[in-house]
Amino acid sequence: MMNPQLKETIKALKAASRKSGQNIWAALAEGLDKPKRRRASVNLSRINRHTQLGDIVAVPGKVLASGALDHPVTVAAHSFSDGARKKITQIEGRAVSLTGLLEEQVEPSKIKILK
Repeated sequence: MMNPQLKETIKALKAASRKSGQNIWAALAEGLDKPKRRRASVNLSRINRHTQLGDIVAVPGKVLASGALDHPVTVAAHSFSDGARKKITQIEGRAVSLTGLLEEQVEPSKIKILK
């Protein structure tokens, strides 16, 4: 039993990978196409450690609010906890869906995947 929104996201990411030839979209789809308990859960503290000002991060799972960010970043994920979304926007970062990142046509070489 998979969330219909999740199915559509996986389908869109796989289609983008086939169309563009960029493996990053297939890697994100593969990360999402797992049972919920095996998907990535990434805390803000980890995002803060592995990014710099203005970076773009993709998480094939959920972003959690533990920790803090000290620089604005764009974070794309399947879902966000309410606290994580609030902390990201407080420092003028952006929290977007993975399909939103795809629609923005961000250069794949600028995206970091965190698991």
